[in-house]
Amino acid sequence: MKKAIFIDRDGTIIWEPPVTEQVNTLDELVFMPGVIGALGSIARLGYELVLASNQDGLGTATYPLAQFNVVHRKMLQTLRGEGVEFADQLIDASRPEDHSPNRKPGIGMFGKYLNGDYDLTNSFVIGDRPTDVMLAKNLGAKAILYGSDEQSADCVLATTDWKTIAEYLRRTERVAETTRATRETSIRVGIDLDGKMKSCIHSGLNFLDHMLDQIVHHAGIALQVEAKGDLHVDEHHTMEDIAIVLGETIVKALGDKRGIGRYGFVLPMDECRALVLLDFGGRIDFQWDVPFTREYVGDTPTEMFKHFFKSLGAAMNCNLHIEATGENNHHLAEAVFKAFARALCMAVRRDPFSYELPSSKGLL
Repeated sequence: MKKAIFIDRDGTIIWEPPVTEQVNTLDELVFMPGVIGALGSIARLGYELVLASNQDGLGTATYPLAQFNVVHRKMLQTLRGEGVEFADQLIDASRPEDHSPNRKPGIGMFGKYLNGDYDLTNSFVIGDRPTDVMLAKNLGAKAILYGSDEQSADCVLATTDWKTIAEYLRRTERVAETTRATRETSIRVGIDLDGKMKSCIHSGLNFLDHMLDQIVHHAGIALQVEAKGDLHVDEHHTMEDIAIVLGETIVKALGDKRGIGRYGFVLPMDECRALVLLDFGGRIDFQWDVPFTREYVGDTPTEMFKHFFKSLGAAMNCNLHIEATGENNHHLAEAVFKAFARALCMAVRRDPFSYELPSSKGLL
């Protein structure tokens, strides 16, 4: 589904005169500090940018509509020079006394975004007024309040710095959640590839919890796993479905994969050695060579580790090769999970200065 960022104009993108509260001449056209560079970064994140503004009357007798259009076109031209294009412009010309449903925080002019094609839960409204915060609530989106650093429960972010907004949106893009329910299992996985979220893992299998916790610590990510499965039958469905949902969530959190490392690890652990080769190139291949000699480690069957990683790799649409040698089966499993975690850490790490896809094809 598509995601959008609805951005107010006066007081958010450009300076708002304190008396007229409307920019009427080119002399009054002043961009807010840092906004051009920040919007240039945000424009590369995969959101549709939508200008959403109340403009009372769109001009006056002194400054008619034609003059408003001159100022507006100049603003758009300047932003376009930095790669910022608005997919849509929603501008309401009514006055407060008109009580128009199109006037923010009303959602009358947002009809096309309410038809189910847009993921509004993960979309944002950026503005400088309480009406922008209320608009976000009415749309079911998240609110970012610009011009104030007083945090509140109604806003995911309040700041006076556009750079902070850009950094927040870029990090938020790497957070995802997936739920999956079948007759056999009920799974919820949440992930934050940058490790800011609190981790909590309950798979129903103690040793698997311990292994998944290795991914948290050695990949530098945050992971939440809540699983209820038919363990009274056996462990197969639970482990398989956790792997599938985990893989789908990682892919979702990676977004368009711009700036990621893509590849990723050889790791020694006591007498064991583990090798994990990982490529988020979009092609699925799986190789496994890990000779377990025990049927179980703790409460988890060793034969399921191969199937776990095979299901995980398929769900991640990646190339995943795993080899390991060693004597102690606990160490062997732990070395594999740690090596996978380090490979994942390398592959999902994003260069903050790069918006390029790590592919000569231009597609991953």
